[in-house]
Amino acid sequence: MAVSGRRARRVWAVLATSAALGLMVTQAQAAPDEPDPFGVRVLSEEGPGEEEPGDGGEENEHIAARAEEYAQARTAPSGVVAPGAFGAAFGEMLDLPNTKGGWRNDTRLPYDADDPRYRDVNSNSSGGAGKVTGRVTGMAADDRGTVYAGSANGGVFRSRTGGGHWTNISDQLPALSTGDLQLDPRGRLWYATGEANTSATAFLGTGVYVLKDPRYGKFSRRDRVGGDELESTSINALRFAGDKVWAATTRGVWSHSTRTLKGPWKLEFAPNPDYLPGGPKDDDANAAYKNIASDVAIDPRDPDKVVLAIGWRSGDTYNGFYAKGRGGGWERLTDLGELPTDAEDVGNVSFARSADGSRYYAIDQSPQQMAGNPDSGLAGIYVSKSGSPTGKWTQIADYKQLRDSGSALTGEGYQPGIQAWYNQFLTVDPKNPDHVYAGLEEVFETKDGGRSWSVPGPYWNFGFDCWSIDPAKQSGDCPQTTHPDQHAVAIGSYYGKPYVLVGNDGGVYRRPVDGSANADGHATDWTSLNDGTMDALQYYSVGVGTDPAKRGIAVTGGLQDNGQSMLRPGDRVMGSNFGGDGGDTITDPDNGCNIAEEYVYLSVSVTQNCGVNDGGWVDDPSKATSYSVAPPDNETSEARFIAPLSADIKDKNTWVAGGRHVWVNTKGYGIRSGSEWFNAFDLGEGRTATAVASSGGKVYAAWCGPCNNQGFARGVAVGNADGTGWHELNLPVDSKVPNRYLSGLAVDPADSDHVLLAVNGFSRKWTEGPGAGVGHLFETRDGGATWTDISGNLPDVPANSVVLLKNGTIALGTDLGVLVRTPKSSGWKVAGANLPTTAVLQLKTGPDGRLYAATHGRGIWSIDVRRLR
Repeated sequence: MAVSGRRARRVWAVLATSAALGLMVTQAQAAPDEPDPFGVRVLSEEGPGEEEPGDGGEENEHIAARAEEYAQARTAPSGVVAPGAFGAAFGEMLDLPNTKGGWRNDTRLPYDADDPRYRDVNSNSSGGAGKVTGRVTGMAADDRGTVYAGSANGGVFRSRTGGGHWTNISDQLPALSTGDLQLDPRGRLWYATGEANTSATAFLGTGVYVLKDPRYGKFSRRDRVGGDELESTSINALRFAGDKVWAATTRGVWSHSTRTLKGPWKLEFAPNPDYLPGGPKDDDANAAYKNIASDVAIDPRDPDKVVLAIGWRSGDTYNGFYAKGRGGGWERLTDLGELPTDAEDVGNVSFARSADGSRYYAIDQSPQQMAGNPDSGLAGIYVSKSGSPTGKWTQIADYKQLRDSGSALTGEGYQPGIQAWYNQFLTVDPKNPDHVYAGLEEVFETKDGGRSWSVPGPYWNFGFDCWSIDPAKQSGDCPQTTHPDQHAVAIGSYYGKPYVLVGNDGGVYRRPVDGSANADGHATDWTSLNDGTMDALQYYSVGVGTDPAKRGIAVTGGLQDNGQSMLRPGDRVMGSNFGGDGGDTITDPDNGCNIAEEYVYLSVSVTQNCGVNDGGWVDDPSKATSYSVAPPDNETSEARFIAPLSADIKDKNTWVAGGRHVWVNTKGYGIRSGSEWFNAFDLGEGRTATAVASSGGKVYAAWCGPCNNQGFARGVAVGNADGTGWHELNLPVDSKVPNRYLSGLAVDPADSDHVLLAVNGFSRKWTEGPGAGVGHLFETRDGGATWTDISGNLPDVPANSVVLLKNGTIALGTDLGVLVRTPKSSGWKVAGANLPTTAVLQLKTGPDGRLYAATHGRGIWSIDVRRLR
């Protein structure tokens, strides 16, 4: 569940004392002196012209920090990775053999964010979103009940029943991130890869693919349109006119014939071509921000009359709207009526045209508003009643009007459009040009061309008079709403009944186009289509333990914007026992209901009953069964967004948490206060832990600082859990261990001097900067005094997590799946069969002899360790 502010995990305390929920959040920016260009598959959150995140509200700050750290891990030390790195790694993966065995998808079942079993103090259950999955950023639908949903990093899913009963149709592609999905006039499905927002863990793509028979076929690599012109970019929108398709990308606007899919894409317009790959300024630190296009609008009466929406969301001199001039070149438009044309007021833009051609609509996010307005970054919603994208345009809504139309976001610092740079969609009812659905953080609707608005999909139901924590109901007397943070929309029909589908950070929801609503304008007829068959969940972590009450294994894990999932033996539906973003996890292998879960920035909570609670703590605080136990680095903001947290492999009651300091807890799941952590070691000002591991009281902590391209540095410290014997290992830039992000540690339980170290990013061939080096896996047998590169034939792919299995086999989680190497082999193999090609952020072994993989886009999977040979 999307949650605003550090109260995300304490929202119940607010509700218990206030009838209305005041979301005290303001606009977040990022530091102007830390530009991080786009990575090969990830898009950095921060860019030129953005301010310090601490100036703003925490939900926006969380999105910014998440993306910044994702990019840092993959682009260090310089912040620049040459195009082609990911494609080369994918090719190397294809050349490797597979081990025996197959992966099991453990989380392919419904996930109920409102599960009444888990209404504890740190849960968001009863918010009203119901069943959820991961972020959906592309939607398309036909008039025969076929629906297509593109997930953030899990590929494209198809339903032939108007939604639900989903099947993945893109698993053969090298990139599973979604920018846009569109059905063309011939009924073909166009899949633009590279997630369509400049935020979060947004993976870049490998171009555009076309499926000629989308109702029954599946995408293959042979379906790519053109050449490699659109590799390693994000595609924000595809638009069709005549025999041409237009693509608005993070490297300008491109076009291609829709009659023939061969031949290269044509670059139509880039405002700053010198900064494109191959240009004289392509190595500039800000090059990735100089040619961003968000959408294309085409006159329905003249396909040659095109308007381009161009600009970086935080502002640049090139931001604006462009059209062809009399001389044939692209010229900035200066008069579009009330639609702003000044660079400081044109940011992220979405267009939508009515089916009859009589109306054009637009949402515009304003860099100026984003920088100066603590409540919203929205310039407004506009209409061109001439049907021409050149206007004249009239404003039909601003954030205040939307706020006062039934929004849940009425508190200072977090109002409609606060994340308009991240949350946008727009569509028009094909049978009524005045009926429009607009998506920001919430779903908005007008049926009279913008004279009045309602909020059929409010952010959540907390704070409304109808809300209740009653476990017998979803959210009291409130109707179901959608998950917050809207990204995609489509209108389709099934057996002649039209419906609107919205995609957001919680999956896909549907209602009739002309649906019903209560007196507040909140829809009473949303249906969640997240039935568990679209497992697009984006995990950061996984925890596994024997269930104390049932025979079998309990599986839990922290998720992007969907809290912590809880799966117990016999469950047909997973529940959410912690809210907000779920970070790292510790689970008792002997009792899977003993769980320590990180929100963000080491905001750790602990439960000893799986978080089971009926909400009785609202009236009696003593009935709470989870406790906030954050180490002090949480309060001082000296920890990474997803900070490392682990238990000693020989003593489950000794925990290590890493921020600026290495914190140790020796009370295990009995800890009840953040003051009970012991400060074992100070890594130093400006440094933060990236990975921690311990065995028998010997602790290793990897760190970075600075972690960006402004003098990137990394290292490893080692010492004892009692605070003695700490020292920094000698890892000079020219050592065998590259000067890149250190992402994973594994200690041999038989010998604490034997350690494996996983290194993220790409090797020297692709990464600029001093000491980028080669290799992704290193080994020491003398406690870190010397290291050996044991990468061997390992593909040059970012490595995230490493595990040393009992039989000596090494398992490595990477951005392209899991690789293993047995003690008797010098070569790597792909672990098992049928694991989707998506990022594996964490690996852990369970007491059942299985290896569990937390993927950031396709849920949690497991495989029998005995088969990995």
